[in-house]
Parts: sequence; C-alpha cells; structure tokens
Amino acid sequence: MSLLESKNGLHFFVFEHSREYQQVQFKFFDAVESMDPNNIVVLLQLNPYHVDSLLQLSDVCRIQEDQETARDLIERALYSFECAFHPVFSLTSGTSRLDYRRAENRAFYLAVYKHMMFLEKRGCPRTALEYCRLLLSLDPDNDPLFMLLLIDFLCLRCREYASLIRLYEEWEVHRKLSQLPNFAYSVALALYHSSQQEETPPEESQRMKLKSDRMLQDALIMFPGVLMPLLDLCTVQPDAAVSSHDFFGPRNRIGQPSALSVLEGLYVGRCHSMWKEAGVMLWMEGNVGEVLKRVDSKDPFVEECLNKRKQGYQIVPRHIHRHVLLSEIKEATSALPLDVTAQPVMSYDPLPPLDSIASYTRPERYCALLLTLLHFSLFLSWKLSGVVTIQYPDLTNALITECNQIPSAMLQNALVESLHWTAETITPTKAR
Repeated sequence: MSLLESKNGLHFFVFEHSREYQQVQFKFFDAVESMDPNNIVVLLQLNPYHVDSLLQLSDVCRIQEDQETARDLIERALYSFECAFHPVFSLTSGTSRLDYRRAENRAFYLAVYKHMMFLEKRGCPRTALEYCRLLLSLDPDNDPLFMLLLIDFLCLRCREYASLIRLYEEWEVHRKLSQLPNFAYSVALALYHSSQQEETPPEESQRMKLKSDRMLQDALIMFPGVLMPLLDLCTVQPDAAVSSHDFFGPRNRIGQPSALSVLEGLYVGRCHSMWKEAGVMLWMEGNVGEVLKRVDSKDPFVEECLNKRKQGYQIVPRHIHRHVLLSEIKEATSALPLDVTAQPVMSYDPLPPLDSIASYTRPERYCALLLTLLHFSLFLSWKLSGVVTIQYPDLTNALITECNQIPSAMLQNALVESLHWTAETITPTKAR
C-alpha cells in the first residue's frame, strides 16, 4: 500500500501489485475462465495469500454450505491486506480513503463486506456494524458498496437506535436519506423503540412517539409498496379494509419505476424480521389506518409523493445494483433490470465502475482463443451425436471476429474457413 496524497486532513491510499503478484493475477483470470474451482485451489496451494483467489474460493465454499472454510478464507484475505497496510493508514481515524475505481482497492472492500456479513449471520451485529461504518468511512461521498442501504438494519439489530436517528438527522440535508425506503421506515421504527425504553423521560417519550407516528405515516405514503410484502413475510393477515384498498393494492404499483421496486424489495427482504414484534405490529396497524384516512381525504402530501415516485426513481446508480448483487436477497435481485442480470458478474469484482483505473492490463493471449475453439468443436460433436442442441450462428460470428485479431494470416484464414464450413454443413437437430 502506498500513500497517493494528503489534503484537507484526508489521506488517500492505494494497494499496489508487485510484478510477481501481477503474474499470479493473470493466472487467476485463467483459472476463472476455466470455470473449474479446482484450478483456483491449485493456484492457492502455490500462492496461499492471493486475495482474489481467496474471495472466489470462499464464495464456492459458501455455496457448497461449507461456512467455516468460507469464513477462514475471508479472514486469510484480510490478514493479507493487513500485512500490506501503510504505517499512516488507520481503520479508526476516519481520515483514510480508498478509491474504489482503482482495481487493486476493490478486493479490500469486498473482503471486509463478506467478513461483515459472516459476523452478522453468526449473531455479532454490533461488530458487523463497526465494519459497516469502516466501509462507509473509506469513501463516504461515493459509498461504492452503498452501505447506507445496510447500516440501518445493523443499527436496529444491535439496538443502536440513537446512532441511527443521529445519522439520519445529520445526513438528511445533503444526502436526502428520506428518499430511501430503508431509512424512511427504519428511522420511524428506531424512534418508536426509543420511546418505549424505560430510561426515556415521559415528555421525551411522548415526543418521540408522536414523531415516530408521523414518520411512519410519511413512509407508508411515500413507499406504499412496502406494506403488503412486509406483512406477508411477517405472516400477518392484513385487515380487509387495508387489503381491499387501492392505495396498498397491486394496482397502485402498476407503472412504478423498477428502481423503486429494487429498493423496496431489498428493504422488505432484509428487515422484515425487525417488524415481527406484537407491539410493533399494533403500532403499524394504527398508523396504516391513519394513512388510509389521509388518502381518502385527498391529503395533498399523497399526490406530492406520487409525483416524486414517478419522477425521482428513473435511474438506479451502478453502486446500488452492486449492493443488491452482493446482498443476494431474492426480493431485490428478482427486480433487477435485464441489462444487469444479462451480463456476467464475477464475485471477485461485481459490476466494476465504468470509470475504472487500472495500473496494469492483462496481456493478449491467443491460446485462450484456441481453447475456446476446442470447446466449440466439442459442442459441435455433441450436437452431431444428438446429446445437446446449440444455436451456433451467433457464436460462430463472434469467434470469426476474434479470429480476425490473430496476427498470423495463415492461421487466421484457416480458422475462419473452418468456422464457415461448420456453419454451412451442420444443421440444427433436436436434443434427444
């Protein structure tokens, strides 16, 4: 790690890859392209502290439900980073910055994020909250993993209600946190819980209770699409007057921007357990009734929120999509747009920034193309034997385009002619 610059009391750092580490990184890319986790295992046997390999293999182990090994691999990655820390780099001062656009820095963000989620699942939400604050402090202006979509949940999990309320009050002016469904609902819930604490003076308790009522009603009016899925996951049957009302029904969500559906689905999938308490549900029920009265009386705030929903959620920033993919919450991932789900996502670098900064690039490797051609020929052989059916024209055209990049004219022409012959002579067959 090196110090790039210091200004206004902030220190900007970057992790650096040595020439030897770069060669290992290139081998890692080859292992990923092979789609065989065993190749990553072999690479780690020779380079036990290669960070991207540790992150990738950890995900493989987690998917295979080997949670202990997955955690150990992430901890090894964090140790590798710790050994490289600059003497001035501090995790607690809040003055150290890491630019996510730099490819070498991203693995640190991801390692800390994955470690944080393991801690939360193991019942350590207070420690997980501190790691969440760390990630937010590394780049609070851009928030590349959008930790603002998670920090409210962790505050509620460890009952840090005052911290959540303070964050909302201090950041609302310049970050408009009330426009995020998670803050709109979670801050209201934090105020409610604070009002119920025994150490809260009666006057302060009453003030907090009234404020929580107002904020919850505003949240329900601004984000009505949260209520019914939330009640469903809490296994609560809504009142007939609520379920039959158009305001909370599916008709009101027709034409809703997909960006808003992603944010609402993320909150419901992540935080529904925070709303299951009987007292919380009674509080919710009373405020839902008040909201319906305001809707029926044509409260102008209802129309104002409708216009905000239609105009303010047309585009989702790339770091929100990145957060949703990392969260793996099905209620949110199912609402992602096609342009996100259709592209390949690498777990060691999900949705890299479009303005990425790379200090080095991977050299061209034509043998990788030959390997692709070999795989293609195997698919064709299986096709002829009736094992599988493939639609080859698009793949053939793509391979021909790649062949044109090969410097050897003789090899280039031979491969192109072979692919043209294949496309002309082999006809589609149905799989048996």
